Amino acid sequence: MRRRALAACLVILAATLAACSEGKEQRTLRVLASPELADIKPLLRDLEEDTGVTLDVDFTATADLDAPPGSYDLAWPASDRSYLLRLREERRRVPESTAIMRSPVVVGLTPDAARRITTGKPLTWADIADAAAEGTVRFGMPDPRRSDTGRAALVGVATAAAGTGGALRRKDVSCDRLRGFRSGQTLTGASSRELIDTYVRRQGAADALIAHEAELLALNARGKLKAPLTIVHPADGMVLSDFPLLLLDPARHKPYREVVDWLRRDDVQERLARATWRRPVGADVPRPPALRAPIGNALSYPDQLAVVRRLMDNYGDPGRRRAGDHVVFLLDFSPSMRGARMADLRAAFRGLSGADPSAAGKFARFYRGERITVVRFAGRVLEQRTVTVRGAGDLRRLNDVVAGGGFAPDTAVWSALDHGYRLAADTVRDGDQGPLSIVLMTDGESNTGMSYGEFARRYAGLAAGARDVPTFPVPFGEADGRQLRRAADATGGRVVDAGSSSLSQAFKEIRGCR
Repeated sequence: MRRRALAACLVILAATLAACSEGKEQRTLRVLASPELADIKPLLRDLEEDTGVTLDVDFTATADLDAPPGSYDLAWPASDRSYLLRLREERRRVPESTAIMRSPVVVGLTPDAARRITTGKPLTWADIADAAAEGTVRFGMPDPRRSDTGRAALVGVATAAAGTGGALRRKDVSCDRLRGFRSGQTLTGASSRELIDTYVRRQGAADALIAHEAELLALNARGKLKAPLTIVHPADGMVLSDFPLLLLDPARHKPYREVVDWLRRDDVQERLARATWRRPVGADVPRPPALRAPIGNALSYPDQLAVVRRLMDNYGDPGRRRAGDHVVFLLDFSPSMRGARMADLRAAFRGLSGADPSAAGKFARFYRGERITVVRFAGRVLEQRTVTVRGAGDLRRLNDVVAGGGFAPDTAVWSALDHGYRLAADTVRDGDQGPLSIVLMTDGESNTGMSYGEFARRYAGLAAGARDVPTFPVPFGEADGRQLRRAADATGGRVVDAGSSSLSQAFKEIRGCR
């Protein structure tokens, strides 16, 4: 009897322990989180004490939340926008998502950099791009291919560059407007946390950081910088991250809701703001003085994943040095170009050299490291000048060719274009070149030199790399639009109608485009 009673007690005890163990296991949620959310660790013990739910957090999330199915119950990225776009594209279930905190992607400038580019007006992404192209600012930004912070930064800059006021569309990134901006990047990292750690060790490698407002405020507070960064909220808008908590496993909905409700309590939101420098989701929650100013203009995120992918492909690997573009300008200096047409041409070059104060001009200007060849032609090649932009002196020399060149009789359009492709062939053969393109501007029919047919035969005999170089004709006045269109189609370029907008705008649209 005693043995049976003891055995029964042991069975009950084992069942009770198993039930307790099972209950505890069910109250533990596995979370894939952004590395920059490591600053919430001190609050996790209080969350467990108040709710009985334990968060087992893995701070290794990428922008795409790549993980084997079933590996995690929840995800906690800085932003879920790209991830949700991918799920919709793949027609997969979209998980429940709740915003927990907010922080815009902004710019932190060293005091010297802030003094160099501050004009008295609110700074914009266009100002940052202009300074990067000029070589005045070198910046660090997380890798957009791996970091949701870096991706949000790139979307913000590209949206400002598009100048439409709305979410980026595919056509807004068909020509990369960010090459001047890209030329200023000198630091990167797989996450913003890695980027900032690198910057602390190598503060001389950059004089600006692009990251969340919260991260830059926290960095200033750590006291490890030579001088605190000046935090700039670009006036042309920022992408706002809301650090959402996502329910990946619907079976864990009850503990998920308990965690969300706890995190969004006013007292917890206030603690989060003070501990992480992120803004509360509730407007009435008290916050530190640094978080009391309005965020500013929030930009929309693209609603198509193809737009985001195309943007990242255009930007490339920020950890690798990118060879500068090479653009060959073939410019008609026949007598019919005298007057207003030549005045427009010279104004366009001055604008590309930094004289255009518009936002579009700042994003599209010639940039440090870019290679520019100007060929003046009439019935023959009159002058040729190539510069690799290193400073204002190079741009002055380039403008001197355009501004001071004289005119000559006749118009040898196809001989000039053939000359351009001989230059392209030499460049391709030498190697180590960036994207190469030819811009052909003329206002007349070709009345001397080789025919279009002869040009086409010579073009067909070029090596494959040279044949890949596109031509963008810009016809004026009496120029033969049909023949120019044939040349554009044959080489993979397109005709740009300067008459529908302006020559300056036409040059901005086609520089380096593919």
